[in-house]
Amino acid sequence: MANREAIRELQARLASRLQAAKDEGLSVSWLAIKSGGRSYLLPLAQSGEIFPISSMQPVPYARPWFRGVVNLRGGLYGVVDLATFVSGDAAAPGPLARSVPEAVVVTLNAALNVNCALLVDTLAGMRHAEGFVSARGPSADAPPYFGNCFTDAGGESWQEINLQTLAQFPRFLNITASVT
Repeated sequence: MANREAIRELQARLASRLQAAKDEGLSVSWLAIKSGGRSYLLPLAQSGEIFPISSMQPVPYARPWFRGVVNLRGGLYGVVDLATFVSGDAAAPGPLARSVPEAVVVTLNAALNVNCALLVDTLAGMRHAEGFVSARGPSADAPPYFGNCFTDAGGESWQEINLQTLAQFPRFLNITASVT
């Protein structure tokens, strides 16, 4: 119960800071999240709302990374397990196999025209460019939705994910598992 309250408080603080950034024009650039042991940056302009995990309805014959659909504020959203999608792991993870108490879903911005939410392990706050000591472009074999990789002062690497490119990526849009 205490974990749920802590998550709600973090979500409220992040929502407040997001609104303040919009109102004051601060240079905040990314929502920082962690999933599957990796650290990611989601551009704020492409990110939507943050929700605790509610009851997901599984979708039969879907790819392992497509966890199901969920009702968020009266709208149906497909839920993609970000860590499983990025890793390309074909093994079905089972019912929230990586479940952690802090797990949440982050919707894509409505302007991207995809009713989708990303299942992530935890929120890590907001980041801006001044908080990183170095940046490098994506590797040649990186998926097209990967942006720059940033390193913070503590030496941790943060991979930027361009949600607009992800939302148009053919593999992301094709949730149907092949049935033999």
